[in-house]
Amino acid sequence: MPMLRDLVRKVTAKNAGPFQITVDVFCGSAEAYEHVTTALSTRAVSDLFGIEPQLLTRFDIPDLHVIKFSMPRTVVQGSRFDRDMHGAQFGVMLEELLV
Repeated sequence: MPMLRDLVRKVTAKNAGPFQITVDVFCGSAEAYEHVTTALSTRAVSDLFGIEPQLLTRFDIPDLHVIKFSMPRTVVQGSRFDRDMHGAQFGVMLEELLV
């Protein structure tokens, strides 16, 4: 099974304000997008990030060949318990997911 990073052009993650994280999967082509949208389940992503599936919002954007995930942060950005101010580790975690 390949890792997601082997199938797509790029995976990025960033904060979307102090309460949300956004992870973007840039597939690069229509073929890669079609493959990844079927191979990458929302449940697998929620399990990876350790959140309830109903808290994960998925946006499939076929015109751009992008899949976007948004989720609430477990702690407020910048609080003393925040271990990733920018949310970057979420992109790396998703890149390494076997699909």
